[in-house]
Amino acid sequence: MGHVWKMVGQRLALGVLTLFIVSVVIFGATELLPGDLARELLGQSATPETLAALRAQLGLDQPAPVRYWNWLSAFLQGDFGVSMANRRPISDLISARLGNTIFLALYAAALAVPISLTLGILAALWRNSIFDRAANVGALSAISFPEFFVAYILVLWLAQTGLFPSMVRINPTTEFGDKLYMAFLPALTLTLVVTAHMMRMTRAAIINLLASPYIEMARLKGLSPMRIILRHAVPNALAPIINVVALNLAYLITGVVVVEVVFVYPGLGQLMVDAVSNRDIAVVQAVALIFAAAYVLLNLLADVLSTLSNPRLLHRR
Repeated sequence: MGHVWKMVGQRLALGVLTLFIVSVVIFGATELLPGDLARELLGQSATPETLAALRAQLGLDQPAPVRYWNWLSAFLQGDFGVSMANRRPISDLISARLGNTIFLALYAAALAVPISLTLGILAALWRNSIFDRAANVGALSAISFPEFFVAYILVLWLAQTGLFPSMVRINPTTEFGDKLYMAFLPALTLTLVVTAHMMRMTRAAIINLLASPYIEMARLKGLSPMRIILRHAVPNALAPIINVVALNLAYLITGVVVVEVVFVYPGLGQLMVDAVSNRDIAVVQAVALIFAAAYVLLNLLADVLSTLSNPRLLHRR
């Protein structure tokens, strides 16, 4: 297991380096935004003295490298700064929205993962059948449409008929069952978007293993096709399946921005879009870095789990 821990350490170091580079890109991108934040906050009628005082208060009069270092060091200590639009600590805004985004991602994952694995296994079992072709056509159709188009189609079919709400209004006091009901459409949108990739990877991994000699031996012993797949093919296909599932979970965390905007879902994506509209730079930087950290950590988890599920990597000679 020593090489596994070495791999984890290498991936973790690479993840830290990646996050550092991403933080530089995020800070640099916000620096390149046009306009003056101080004038945006005070309005066009502000006097030069007032503008200078606000720039000094916000640290805008300092060089960019100094401001970057101050921002990054405060972020690492858990101090995200203060929102200029809401005059509230950014940590309070994020803590109020982070749980909603995680809930939506887990909700979509709870729907997408079992559906994808089931469809992938059945498509591999009935390869080139009508079911296989229909599943592939449906998956490719779902993944070809952008999220906002899928969301609006679901609103047209399911929300305007009164089955589900088109706007999600949840708060910390909302009952769990009510959350499941109100967040069904955004969760279904994310499910349709990510199911295709996981289903096709599962199908491809299992079909690739079905050509192996030990699978042919199992057939010669008279085992049923379903038992061959579930007992012999699936366990050996876990590495690529786990990898693609973890990568899609990372997408569910970081790719919810469009879906949250369409359904007015009170999550981090909606918070980031509102911050961009209000030119609340500190909030944009904090949320973007949180999304990047979530994606890097889930990629690290995918690498570790795929390694642990592969006996050839666990028992090197």
